[in-house]
Amino acid sequence: DAPRAQDELSVTPDHGNGNEPATLPRALDYCRRVRLLLNILWLVLAGFWMFLGYLVAAVLCVLFIVTIPFAVAALRIGLFALWPFGRTVVKRPAAGAGSTIGNVIWFVIAGWWLTLGHIVTGILLCLTIIGIPLGLANFKLVRVSLTPFGRDIVPANSIAGADAIVFSTAR
Repeated sequence: DAPRAQDELSVTPDHGNGNEPATLPRALDYCRRVRLLLNILWLVLAGFWMFLGYLVAAVLCVLFIVTIPFAVAALRIGLFALWPFGRTVVKRPAAGAGSTIGNVIWFVIAGWWLTLGHIVTGILLCLTIIGIPLGLANFKLVRVSLTPFGRDIVPANSIAGADAIVFSTAR
């Protein structure tokens, strides 16, 4: 008996009603639903509040004309902090000395207090069972809040690197 194409795409041997295996599209649909649930919980418990912090940082950076690129970075990370699951942060290979200098200035202007916000929020979220995955996600955001320059935010399914901060339930 030759295996059917559906059997080759099986993710778990027994899912659903107990008779048929879960297909890859069903598993991906499940991952999308879990990601949506995590993003909604994240938005209510941490995402909106962290976004407000990044918005304040962006407004402060716009006040000084020289730091407008930092405001753009703050908004980019703020939108990522608003809805992180399903997206990932990767290092930009072509980032050089300019990114390093930008990261040092960023740390002085806004990086340290935004990072502190992620650490405090992560600890508070980890105090509850439901909040543990969200707290761990908050700790993963620490690296990008400290050094945003030289990093890109991309969909999680578009990378296959080991040096990525993954906010996906598919792994």
